[in-house]
Amino acid sequence: WERPWTPGPEVRPLPPSRNPLLRERGNALFQAGDHAAALAAYTEALSLCEAEPEQAVLHRNRAACYLKLEDYAKAETDASKAIEANGRDVKALFRRSQALQKLGRLDQAVSDLQRCVSLEPKNKAFQEALRALGSSMHERTMSCTDSKVEQMFQILLDPDEKDEDKKQKAAQNLIVLAREEAGAEKIFQSDGVQLLTRLLDTAKADLMLAALRTLVGLCTGHRSRTAAVLAELEAPRLSAVLGVEHEQVSLAACNLLHMMFDSLKEGLQKDFRGKEDAVDLKVLIKHLLELLVLEGASAHGRDNALNLLIKVVPRKSSKETNNSLSLWVIDQGLKKVLEVGSTVCGAPGSLPVTENSRMSASVLLSKLYDDLKCDAERENFHRLCKDYVRSWFEGHELAGKLRAVQAVSCLLQGPSDAGNGVLELEGMMDSVLSLCASVCESHQLVAVEALIHAADKAKRASFITANGVSLLKEIYKHSERDSIRIRALVGLCKLGSAGGTDFSMKQFAEGSTMKLAKQCRKWLCNEAIDAGTRRWAVEGLAYLTFDADVKEEFVEDKAAMQAMFHLVRSEDRSVLYAVASTLVNCTNSYDHEEPDPQMLELAKYAKQHIPEQHPKDKPDFLKRRVRKLLTAGVVSAFACIVKSENPALTDSCRELISRVFLALVEEAEDRGSVVAQGGGKALIPLSLEGTEVGQTKAAQALAKITITSNPELAFPGERIYEVVRPLVSLLHLQRTGLENFEGLMALTNLAGISERLRQKILKEKAVPMIEGYMFEEHELIRLAATECMCNMAMSKEVQELFLAEGSDRLKLMVLYSGEEDEKLRRAASGTLAMLTALHPAICKRIPQVTVHWLEILQALLLSPSTELQHRGAVVVMNMVAAEREVAEQLMASETLEILSVLAKDDQDKPRVAQAAKASLAQAVAYGLIQPNPSQA
Repeated sequence: WERPWTPGPEVRPLPPSRNPLLRERGNALFQAGDHAAALAAYTEALSLCEAEPEQAVLHRNRAACYLKLEDYAKAETDASKAIEANGRDVKALFRRSQALQKLGRLDQAVSDLQRCVSLEPKNKAFQEALRALGSSMHERTMSCTDSKVEQMFQILLDPDEKDEDKKQKAAQNLIVLAREEAGAEKIFQSDGVQLLTRLLDTAKADLMLAALRTLVGLCTGHRSRTAAVLAELEAPRLSAVLGVEHEQVSLAACNLLHMMFDSLKEGLQKDFRGKEDAVDLKVLIKHLLELLVLEGASAHGRDNALNLLIKVVPRKSSKETNNSLSLWVIDQGLKKVLEVGSTVCGAPGSLPVTENSRMSASVLLSKLYDDLKCDAERENFHRLCKDYVRSWFEGHELAGKLRAVQAVSCLLQGPSDAGNGVLELEGMMDSVLSLCASVCESHQLVAVEALIHAADKAKRASFITANGVSLLKEIYKHSERDSIRIRALVGLCKLGSAGGTDFSMKQFAEGSTMKLAKQCRKWLCNEAIDAGTRRWAVEGLAYLTFDADVKEEFVEDKAAMQAMFHLVRSEDRSVLYAVASTLVNCTNSYDHEEPDPQMLELAKYAKQHIPEQHPKDKPDFLKRRVRKLLTAGVVSAFACIVKSENPALTDSCRELISRVFLALVEEAEDRGSVVAQGGGKALIPLSLEGTEVGQTKAAQALAKITITSNPELAFPGERIYEVVRPLVSLLHLQRTGLENFEGLMALTNLAGISERLRQKILKEKAVPMIEGYMFEEHELIRLAATECMCNMAMSKEVQELFLAEGSDRLKLMVLYSGEEDEKLRRAASGTLAMLTALHPAICKRIPQVTVHWLEILQALLLSPSTELQHRGAVVVMNMVAAEREVAEQLMASETLEILSVLAKDDQDKPRVAQAAKASLAQAVAYGLIQPNPSQA
């Protein structure tokens, strides 16, 4: 409510004297506690009032009356009307917050109170009200949450509850509640873990899923709750749930265990209860390893256990020095992993496995081997592998030999050094060759696959070429089983592609490679053949596409390309590497160095072999192949792969995909198509994970897209901020000049978009690198760095660098403004124009940084480029305005005459003329020059 107010003479309410008197009367009644009478007085005054400001005050006062009379809906309405007239009316805002609080609309009440505090930060009444309301909301939420948690568990655990929709809704509510910290804590405090354990023990899939997903919420980012959940559920129970037949339940258990590992490892890294957490981790891993060889475990449960071990055991990077967990797993579980990898499907007593199990085992073995740090650790790994294979090879007759050969295949696909070592055991290669001639299909499959994997390895190539080629040809020609023939064909493809891309190194007779490729495409498109067998057709193409004739035919066969992309999305993910290899070949995105002409001449003189490029691998053919692949949907297929959790997506596989992406965006006109199919989104994780080469290739592809596309459309929402780190990585000194240049160009575009992006670039410590490249000898890199710095100078932090004492940054910008390269002058003078406008101190320092400053500014003013003239005129205008002494130096030189001429050119160069006139006007104000009477 307000004190009496006397209107000015221009306000004439009807009748003239009653309105202020009514309001004054209302104020008196309100103070006396007669709120109903005060309300009547304000209402009558409102009916006589026409001025909007006075109406707002009366509405605000009525709101106070309604609050006292506990009519909160009307109080909220009147306060809102006052706020509509003046959004900064803190009294109206405060009264509306009180009404909203009573109406139960607490979120809106908090919003009004926060506005009050922002308008009057020192008002203790507002601060106290906001704290009280926050506390009230928390208590109300907790009270509400208590009853919700209890109600949901009652519904889920009630055996008589038959309403499935009600149960499903209760389960979903529980999961959602657990995602919030307050809800998760309330569930935990309400004996939620015991109740969730009861849900797991029901063995009903829907209830088990609800329990597991709720437990994920409880464990996320909370070490102590995770430890308590693990203590309650115990590792054996979790392992048993992981091994159940229901695929979704097993996957949910895998997700829970992954979250538990992350939370416990976080505690371990912080050295908080470290020993206990390490014990918990090893207990969980021990049960996962035991699950691998547990006969009652499901095939997908076994796969999930392998995938989980892949994620949580090896070090994330070589920067982590402790590999003790990997060493412990090798000692405790290497043989268990090999048990899965050596399983022969369909053999009596074999473990239940999927098509992906052996690939997952190979990936885990490879990651464990890569995690070793010294020869002694690697020797122990080799010894354990040999001991395992010998245990099957010696004394188990045919079944044992099959397991031994299958184990060799698994190792050759993973840690190939260990596989080669085992392959050299006495009698092993002879067994492979003898099994190839077996009349039993399953025996042949095992042996032919081992032979194919061995053909990859240089150590065995000569032996296999001498002993295996004729056998593979016989199998391919005479076997009646497609599953055998296709594998034999792949073996021949591998041996036939030994020359790689060298056109002159043909291994087979003319036309044989094309025939093999045609048969591979035929099998690939035959949907009657199972996916596991069709995968081998892609393996064959991965080798045959070294031949440019094969590449050309393959990209013309749209059905084959579509079949390959469809296969990539199937459950058999082991095909991924073969698909990526095929596409690397089709796009020529493998590493190839141009031979030194002098070395080439020497090689010819010495009659050494000189590699030859196939005519169809020239740029025009390559462009056409890229377009064909884009039309067939290669980007969307790769985007789908990168998005999914896939153990086959190894670091080397990521590198291949990154290479293909870089080839796909080589031409500017193709980049829009790549972005439209989801390529921008897929490239971000590729640029942050995997091999250094792969990350660099993906980052370079991101840079190319950012240079020629609108970054806000190519990387919408928050994704645009994720692009900054990969682009900054291109500025490192070990990158090539082209990568440096493209990284700088892309960052220039981003820096021109928003302050938040500039802050992100600053946070990634890019500015010192950008500055370094401003001194680069290569003119394009120097230009790109200067343009990037120009955009970065819009940030206050960068401006302060130019103000720093003893810095040569300002001198460099002034000197670059006088260079011959027009683009470089434009970037540097643009930076000067902005800096001088924002910081008068910079204007005063320009004459001090170089004796050539005046000459450079005059050259800008006299430039034939209007853009450079405008930049020069703005710099001069800012310097004249900054200090009389600087203006005096400028006016004492030829600059005065130049400005006088420029000021007359209003029609052709209005912006230049305007800046010149402003400089002259300021000089007149200083008394340095007199106005020209003829121009007055």
